[in-house]
Amino acid sequence: MLEELWKNSSRKIAVDAGLKLAKGFSMTDKGRTALEPFPHFIMTANSLFVLQPYRHQNAWVFDDAKVGLVAEPFVFGIDTMIDRMTAHIPNAEGGFRLIFSTSQFPGSAAELEWRREEAGGNWYYSPTFELEGWLCPALFKYFAEAPRSLFAKAEPLSR
Repeated sequence: MLEELWKNSSRKIAVDAGLKLAKGFSMTDKGRTALEPFPHFIMTANSLFVLQPYRHQNAWVFDDAKVGLVAEPFVFGIDTMIDRMTAHIPNAEGGFRLIFSTSQFPGSAAELEWRREEAGGNWYYSPTFELEGWLCPALFKYFAEAPRSLFAKAEPLSR
C-alpha cells in the first residue's frame, strides 16, 4: 500500500516498509521509508511496468529516460524470446508495448523463472519458449534484487 505524505513537502512520499527500495534512501520512524526527492519507483510484487522496445542496429533495444537508459539492448536469448512474442504484431520492429510484472496478470503470455546470476546480470528460463535468456544489470533499475519470476506480454502500440 502506498501512502502519500503531502504535509509540509510535495517532495516526500512514504512507502510501506515491505517495498524494496534503491540504495541511498533513508529510513524514518515507524517502519516507513522516505524518498527525497521523488525518485523512479522500484517495482513491487503487484506492479506492472511498460517499456517500448524497438529494433535498432539489428537488436531489440529500449529507452527509459526515467532511469537513464538509451538503446539498452536485450541480448543472449531474451532477443529470441522477444522475436517469438512479437511474431503476431505487425511492424513490431518500429516499436511495441512490453508489459511486465513479478506477478502473473491477465493476458500475460510469457513466464521467466530465475536460474542464476552471472556477470552482474541474471539468467532466466522461459517454460513458454523453452529457452534461457540473460537480463543485464539494467534489471536493477527496476528491481532491488533479481525477481524469482517475471511475467510479460507484448502488444501493438496502437490499441
